[in-house]
Amino acid sequence: MSPVEIGTVSVLAIVALIYLGVYIPIALTVVSFVSIWLMRDNFDLAMNLLKIAVGDSVMEYTFATVPLFTFMGLIVSKAGLGNDIYEVMSSGFRRVKGGIGMATVGANAVFAAVTGSSIASASVFAKVSVPQMLHYGYNPRFAVGVVAGSSVLGMIIPPSAMLIIYSFVAEQSVGEMFLAGVVPGLMLAVAYVASIWTMGKFWPSFVGGRPADGYEWLSWSEIASKTLPTLSLIFIVLGGIYTGWMTPVEAGAAGSLAGLLIAMLRGRMSLKGFWEALIETGHISAAILFLITAASIYSRMLGLAGLPNELSDMLVGNDYGFVTIMVVYILLMLVLGTLLDTASIILIVVPLFLPLIEPMGLSLVWFGIITVVGAEIGLLTPPLGISCFVIKATLNDSRISLKDVFMGALPFAAVMLIVLILLIRFPALSLAILN
Repeated sequence: MSPVEIGTVSVLAIVALIYLGVYIPIALTVVSFVSIWLMRDNFDLAMNLLKIAVGDSVMEYTFATVPLFTFMGLIVSKAGLGNDIYEVMSSGFRRVKGGIGMATVGANAVFAAVTGSSIASASVFAKVSVPQMLHYGYNPRFAVGVVAGSSVLGMIIPPSAMLIIYSFVAEQSVGEMFLAGVVPGLMLAVAYVASIWTMGKFWPSFVGGRPADGYEWLSWSEIASKTLPTLSLIFIVLGGIYTGWMTPVEAGAAGSLAGLLIAMLRGRMSLKGFWEALIETGHISAAILFLITAASIYSRMLGLAGLPNELSDMLVGNDYGFVTIMVVYILLMLVLGTLLDTASIILIVVPLFLPLIEPMGLSLVWFGIITVVGAEIGLLTPPLGISCFVIKATLNDSRISLKDVFMGALPFAAVMLIVLILLIRFPALSLAILN
């Protein structure tokens, strides 16, 4: 077999192994190692490239953003800031048709800006928002669909773990990726709110619900006390990066310290809770480091196989332009999204398409936003919509099936696709803050 044929078979083998349940980094590392060995018929070369991949991953200074932002997200969740933001948003939207759903989107957008985790958002708001919506007569499918749809905001609004992973794979600045995610994240949140209003107007049976009569508005002092901690964290992290006062690593450290102080002042942080957050941070950070190491050896294998160049020559030889390449790319991510998680898609697909995008003079930061948004649609689609599974497991309500969660999330997946098309058509939307 030629190197190109070995490279092609290896990519297919990786996808198959992950789908069969093999741990993603193991699948990437083992298949890439064996492929390099077969292509060069040199075990020592394959071993040396593996050592280089491990060394490069561990020595990256910007990798420190992963444990710092992970720790900050865990602390913020323990501090109960998600509940507070939801109460404030709910107070303002309750009397609007679909208002609690709009409040959930708004709260998720703010919560995402301090956690960067769609899984955390899905877990928190499944407990907080869904019972409220069911209490006021909302359609169960709509209730779980709103939480599933808005939970993906945690993967595009910084600090996002997926943006960090992409920055390593594409060798882009973590800070620039964070700033580029702000406008698309807010666009998606606004699009969700607009879609809820539209569904309430033209598809009321899907939304359901009744006005929250007798509900008392929060006072300004209550609103301030519940929002200032979260807003201060957003100001410290994103403000520090945007103004250039802090690097992403320093912003993560400052945000972690501020989050810890807030949790302690609110009496939400015990020594046991602090230790649990540290242990979980270690587990998550180790898993992400393993992913990045595996992606590094995988990228080297693709380079040796010449597969990206072969793909580029094939597309150029057939006179495929920008539109065709992007259509192929998005369709590939949507198909893989039904089988694989977001990190797997980024690690497998991005190294193949980067050699196509760079010669076209397109921004790799913009391409990262497109990649993350496109891959995130997979969080809402069967059979492996992770956010949907998390919501189902968190609710543990026999009245709501997994099918209900997926069907409820379907309209929001469609909204994501529309926003993705807009981001592709107008790259300036992703680069607005950077320019």
